[in-house]
Amino acid sequence: MYLRLLLGFVLVVLSILHVDGFKIFAVAIISAGLLSDIFDGIIARRLNISTEKLRRLDSSIDQVFWCLVAIAAFIEHPAFFYDNYLKLIFLIGAEALTYVLSFAKFRKEVATHAIASKIWTLILFAALIEILWTGTSGLIFDFCFYVGLVTRLEIIAILVLLRSWTNDVPTVYHAVRLRQGKPIKRHKLFNG
Repeated sequence: MYLRLLLGFVLVVLSILHVDGFKIFAVAIISAGLLSDIFDGIIARRLNISTEKLRRLDSSIDQVFWCLVAIAAFIEHPAFFYDNYLKLIFLIGAEALTYVLSFAKFRKEVATHAIASKIWTLILFAALIEILWTGTSGLIFDFCFYVGLVTRLEIIAILVLLRSWTNDVPTVYHAVRLRQGKPIKRHKLFNG
């Protein structure tokens, strides 16, 4: 998990230094970060050490890692960010709203680990790779933007529906069941 933090900071430093072969380093670092994100949760669940505190920390580290990747992309290709600033403001605002709502309602950060958000992370990965490699992104970024907004809205709906803070809520459907006091089934591999 902490590997992602280190990788994110290394990526930013490499972008500041404008090292030769940065694109290859960027793809390798972001890929390693994504794989770390996928497998640390699976390993923690397999070892039966996945706790609420660990899940909250995982969410926070994920957030910082992807912010660092975006900072590196901005350092490398600021024109892309200036050209798409309105979409980025909406997306960042929607993300910030999920945290504000979670802290206001539960005094804890977001850690829903919703399935749609996991899918969005893969799309975000593709968009950031394309931006870092080419300095631009068309359809992938647009798709990433809209899926990002929809998934942020889902997280907001989950937070509104929950009566008490709960981590690993796969979908709105599961949030409704929890609100009704019914048990939910979590997939052991993805969020159980």
